[in-house]
Amino acid sequence: MDLQTAMARLEANGSERTAAIYRRHSGIEDMAAFGVSFAFLKELKKEIKKDHALALALWATGNLDARLLATFIADPKATTAEQVDACLQDVRMHLLTDSLTSNWWHKVAAANAQRDAWRHSADEWSGRTGWQLVTLAALHDKTASDAYFLQALHELEAELQQSANRKKEAMNYALIGIGTRNDTLEAAAIAAAERIGRVDIDHGDTACKTPDAIPYIQRTKERKLAKSAK
Repeated sequence: MDLQTAMARLEANGSERTAAIYRRHSGIEDMAAFGVSFAFLKELKKEIKKDHALALALWATGNLDARLLATFIADPKATTAEQVDACLQDVRMHLLTDSLTSNWWHKVAAANAQRDAWRHSADEWSGRTGWQLVTLAALHDKTASDAYFLQALHELEAELQQSANRKKEAMNYALIGIGTRNDTLEAAAIAAAERIGRVDIDHGDTACKTPDAIPYIQRTKERKLAKSAK
């Protein structure tokens, strides 16, 4: 599929109502967006599969739907450090950092190599991206050591409440993700959560709520135990 066809397909399947929701959730009112559902983006993902050149071209349009599709079809193995840096410079909304990290960058060596530098950044979006990659490592990287996550918890505890809004949100999810990794990290994460106290996130004009780390960690463990007992 070429860029012109992909953009035409996105525009034809957009909805101004959905675009308005994206704008409301992002806080960026003048964002270019067709308002394509994630269900349709996933249909296109199955049709296109991996096409790194098209992904980069879609990203370059600046259109939100095009950039979301790019995160689904980009090839992690073909992604360079320069491409990662260029994309991150464009990101100023949590919807894109979430899609970038979960669909694309958690499998990109160049991105994971920078996650610790990013999570220390005072920039809200770089910081959010770094902590999201820490969360994904806690959930999926079986080679990472407990020592790495214990250090991350120490830094998280010291910095969370003073961090920018969307970075703070990602740190709260990292706290949860680390706490669900194993029994040792669960105990450390719960202790850190108790010392951190309540985490307040401004979700804007949405019905989103901030998860309470301790019960979330505990419920996740209960679900794992119930699943393993079957």
